[in-house]
Amino acid sequence: MAAGTLLSLTTPVAQGEQTGAGLNRFYSQRITWAACDQPVPPGVPADFWKQQWSGMDCGTVMVPMDYRGPGGRTLEIIVTRVRAKDPAKRQGALLTNPGGPGITGLFFPKGFARLSAAAESFDVIGFGPRGTRFNKDELRCEVPDQAPDRPTRPTDAQLAVIAEQARQQEEMCQRAGGELRKHVTTANTARDMDVIRAAMGERKINYYGASYGTYLGAVYGSLFPSKLNRSVLDSSMHPDWSYYEASKSQAIAIKASVDAWLAWVAQRDNAYHLGRTATEVHTALEKLRAELERTPVPWNGGPPDIPAVDGDVLDLIVGMDAPGRPNWDVLARLLIQFQEALQTGALSPDTAAALKIMVPAEPKTAIGVWEAVTCERDWPADVNEYYRQMRIFREKYPYGEGAMSAAPTPCTFRSFTPTERPVDLQRRGYPPGLVLQAEFDPATKYEGGPAMARKLRDHLITAVDDGSHGLYIGNACVTKRVDDYLLRGVLPSKQSTCAGAPRPDVPADAQPSRADQRGGSLAEQLKALADRHPKLPIG
Repeated sequence: MAAGTLLSLTTPVAQGEQTGAGLNRFYSQRITWAACDQPVPPGVPADFWKQQWSGMDCGTVMVPMDYRGPGGRTLEIIVTRVRAKDPAKRQGALLTNPGGPGITGLFFPKGFARLSAAAESFDVIGFGPRGTRFNKDELRCEVPDQAPDRPTRPTDAQLAVIAEQARQQEEMCQRAGGELRKHVTTANTARDMDVIRAAMGERKINYYGASYGTYLGAVYGSLFPSKLNRSVLDSSMHPDWSYYEASKSQAIAIKASVDAWLAWVAQRDNAYHLGRTATEVHTALEKLRAELERTPVPWNGGPPDIPAVDGDVLDLIVGMDAPGRPNWDVLARLLIQFQEALQTGALSPDTAAALKIMVPAEPKTAIGVWEAVTCERDWPADVNEYYRQMRIFREKYPYGEGAMSAAPTPCTFRSFTPTERPVDLQRRGYPPGLVLQAEFDPATKYEGGPAMARKLRDHLITAVDDGSHGLYIGNACVTKRVDDYLLRGVLPSKQSTCAGAPRPDVPADAQPSRADQRGGSLAEQLKALADRHPKLPIG
């Protein structure tokens, strides 16, 4: 591992099938499927809630909290299903996980079945990983009175404050999580998946996992090789990086896309007037950030925790939009509108509407699965090492989360001992699968795809000049190859490429300018892009 070390524990994880004594009562259960009718949470409109679950079947399975002591406390896991559209062509169950860790996969089958050709022949299965929202046994964290600071470019004085907030968050998660917390791990979630497989009456499962779900799928195949058939790992985590190294890699990947965007904008100065060289455009971007930091522009109607557009918000927006090549025109136009907002003191209605699409309000959550799962590997213990890294990142990689990508987290101050070592990933006993990776993926850096493909001896598809996180459905070339594999068992060559999502059709300065012919507001342009490039909701 590049940062952090493997856990130095005395009890290793046994590889291979794990269905020994004490687990028979879990493996002998069967799911009773019925139309989903989940209780409406407080404050959620009943019609909206019913619509979210419509078209799916629901069931539950019981799993042991501790697989080493299966006679103790049990957990209830909710499972969802969308049946194969053509029962005559049914090829089995496709278990899915959209990533995280810490997000539920309960609603994922509905969107997947709507967009994927594989849904013709597979029952699409989702589940709520242990501890996640809507399961009976949610893993909780206490919530501080005030949200922790997350500056993209913290001052030296803020570094110790950020570390102290992480330490306090660890204490709050430990108080609320109790004994369950140390059992919320990737390996145990993989074991839950195998109980789900057995409870469905399936001899083997097929698997689609995205982002963190790629690591979860690799762990499942390593623990239960005879139970896995076809597998697709979309936007893969690096199998050998610590969670801290993976976090830092996000800011590095984002900066590569920002640099490419700066060069693209510079070639179109007739359209944007932000500079004729990448350096000039970068200077304009940094000048805008400094002005927004001095004089934030109020954002009326924005998320409660973002009352104004300041320097940190600009870093976040640039980090979110620069990786997606189709969004490059929107991002350049947005900077121009921010410049105008500094003069008027207010965002235009179009800018506010576009920001609402780009930065949707997220509900406050007290689920503590992320703080548990990411602590299954060691993090550096010396806070001074974090401070050193954060100083580097605030200068070299400030966009997106910026320096917070290198910040301490609750795992730095972990208050529990993991119950086992991380699983040794390997593919022995199940067929080769597919790994999908975009060249400029901002969330799981490109190196993770080739590394996972090598580790598992899988086939790799690379989307060239693409900043997508999640390629299946969003990229037609990738999607066709995945469908050929899932539906017909046809693998592409060991390493193959697909063209990435296209850059905007805004001519460079050497060509006749059509910049004024784009038309439409920023919000309308964003909606049109979403329609042209549908994506699965992965985390």
